[in-house]
Amino acid sequence: MKNLPLSFAERMQLQLGEAFPAFETAMTLTPPVSIRANMAKLEQPLGLPHVPWSSQGYYLPERPLFTLDPLLHAGAYYVQEASSMFLEQALKQAVDVTEPLRVLDLCGAPGGKSTHLASLLSAESLLVSNEVIRSRATILAENIAKWGSGNVVVTNNDPRDFQKLPEFFDVMVVDAPCSGEGMFRKDPQAMEEWSEENVKLCAQRQQRILMDVWPALKPGGVLIYSTCTWNTAENEDNIAWLAQQEGAKSLALELEASWGIVPGEQQGVQGYRFYPHQLQGEGFFLAVIQKSGEGAVNGTSGKRKKYKLALAGKKEKALVESWLKNTEELEWLQYGDYISAIPANLFEEVDTLYQNLYVLQAGTEVAEAKGKKLKPQHQLALSQQLSLNEFDTAEVSLEQALRYLRKEDIQLGGSGSNWVLLQYQGYTLGWAKQIGNRMNNYYPKEWRIRMELPAVVEEEQLFSLTRYLERF
Repeated sequence: MKNLPLSFAERMQLQLGEAFPAFETAMTLTPPVSIRANMAKLEQPLGLPHVPWSSQGYYLPERPLFTLDPLLHAGAYYVQEASSMFLEQALKQAVDVTEPLRVLDLCGAPGGKSTHLASLLSAESLLVSNEVIRSRATILAENIAKWGSGNVVVTNNDPRDFQKLPEFFDVMVVDAPCSGEGMFRKDPQAMEEWSEENVKLCAQRQQRILMDVWPALKPGGVLIYSTCTWNTAENEDNIAWLAQQEGAKSLALELEASWGIVPGEQQGVQGYRFYPHQLQGEGFFLAVIQKSGEGAVNGTSGKRKKYKLALAGKKEKALVESWLKNTEELEWLQYGDYISAIPANLFEEVDTLYQNLYVLQAGTEVAEAKGKKLKPQHQLALSQQLSLNEFDTAEVSLEQALRYLRKEDIQLGGSGSNWVLLQYQGYTLGWAKQIGNRMNNYYPKEWRIRMELPAVVEEEQLFSLTRYLERF
């Protein structure tokens, strides 16, 4: 690792005092590797060391070649930096996650915090996962689809667009774009791009983001703010400025001393810093503030005369309603030839989003219907609510799984003309269609693995999370 930027090192010396040499040494070490399990799919716990502040986070002994693990593509887990999983503590301590909530993840790409939120919220809650940059928003939508939660809406909007939804959200998560000081050892490019001027520019951009989105938070609602940087300009200074402008109050969180997280209060803001010499994780900052006033009960302003969302017809609904579990709790939508499902209790909220925002995907896209011909969609294959017994399935080897994920032709034998769900070690990967003795690959082209496969694909040589499942 290159030497730390001089002005950064001088500031950190003042910030850390006698602990600076330990920090400097830690910045030269190999970063820890962590994942967060999708327990709606894995079901069994993992025989791995836990990330102490997350019920779903685990450390791996080394960094494997994740791209060639089919379980990653099946949405069984997400590769996420351990420090950022502290979001779980902030959410659980600040609000009652058993209640129906409207939650916005404003800067959602690539999807770590959004998939984490989806695992923590109740099924009756609405999660809006947003990303302003279109190319990153499509990656976010892919990761949300792989996770398989049915109560998430992915949007592609600027923060100011949410002013069209005044006092709509109970919780906002703003993981703000920042100068990236906490990523120096993991991402050398972040260090090359760092400068004091960039810190100032980031702080100004963060203030704009916070002020633009603030009107969409309910009175009594909670904003969870985080960065992967350590300077006060992008952290406490920004939150203190917002709190003073809007009369908000800082909320304190309870910590276990063994976690190694460093709490601190500046300008009335309680913040939490993660340093690599104190814990197994990268640099991170988090603070929680609450909007003044009493929170109103969730609801909409009454039925509109005209909805933007169209319900699927009875015939179309009858064709697909057995494909998902708990269908009595779902509303079936149709746009063009496509049928999708959202939780029925969220229909009006989702319609409100369509009325005011640019929505990339909502709920679970189930099928393309042309007359009586149905083409099941990839989101359905990855849904946590998939009715597996409604479809033919085929178990594939590791090599077949990887060739499928590269969108190559695979041969499984057999004959006929039917849709088949391909599975690897019991985890669903996606659709293929048997046509005679040929198998057509329907994996999404834009999701395909582009990495070349090893000459010999052997399970013993490649990583698979199933090795760590605790079987009972």
